[in-house]
Amino acid sequence: MPRPRTVAAAAAVGSTVTLSGLYGFLVGEALLARRAIGMTDARPPSPDGLYGADLPGSPIQVLVLGDSAAVGYGMERADATPSAMIGIGLAHVLDAQIDVRCRAVVGAKASDLNAQIDQVGDFRPDLAVIIIGTNDVTHQVSPRTSANHLGRAVGRLVDLGTEVVVGTCPDLGTVQPIMQPLRTVARSLSRTLARRQTVAVVEAGGRAVSLGGLLGVLFMAERDVMFGVDRFHPSETGYANMVSVLVPALAASWREHERTAAYAGPPRDVMSLDEAASEASQNAGTQVVQETGQGRSWATVLRRRR
Repeated sequence: MPRPRTVAAAAAVGSTVTLSGLYGFLVGEALLARRAIGMTDARPPSPDGLYGADLPGSPIQVLVLGDSAAVGYGMERADATPSAMIGIGLAHVLDAQIDVRCRAVVGAKASDLNAQIDQVGDFRPDLAVIIIGTNDVTHQVSPRTSANHLGRAVGRLVDLGTEVVVGTCPDLGTVQPIMQPLRTVARSLSRTLARRQTVAVVEAGGRAVSLGGLLGVLFMAERDVMFGVDRFHPSETGYANMVSVLVPALAASWREHERTAAYAGPPRDVMSLDEAASEASQNAGTQVVQETGQGRSWATVLRRRR
């Protein structure tokens, strides 16, 4: 009869082999998903420029940073990109001229955001929107490390006097080319990252908007419309849905900056920042902002009207 120590050692070896095999399987699935999705450095036509040029007043300067979702990967017209949609949407909502600059890069991770800010030059943004996180998940960057990079970039912009809105990491577990069990792993990692992003952004003085649901029920129900040809990046309609969540947050940030109308929504719910981050990760379009006068560990959840 085998000794207990021998049995324990055999069990440990078996567990190691199993974990090693699972890791190898996940890596293989990731490679298959990348091959199915494809990638290119090609960019759509530049969306940089003035929107609402016939409107009164000085232009509000808007900077767009992030990854392929911010670039508008797959679009062939400038006006189909998120940056252009943001410019058009804000011009309409704020009744003001909007000067847009996009410095987002296909394939970017949170660690690349500072380099994108360096490319701004003399442009001094009043508002900035950041869409980041997908590549941190697919490149196995730890959520803590990724969120820390994001928080530092947000803090840098806030120090310049910029109002910052961040669209947090989408739920990658709903992307069709990603097979099980990698899909479950991707879902868990992306939700974890979104929660950490929310905390980092709010602590740095920005506003976090949950994008998790944009690759959730809506994209699953209308995948032929919401996804592009690679079945990973959004289509023009998918980008429009993403922008429809970001524009109200940008407008609210600007109005608060100008000390005008407060957020026109349901009553504010004050809760701990960790609780707010968790709730936002489960509800698409939820905004999380630091609660003024309540300290850095308290936040307000602003729920989007359905």
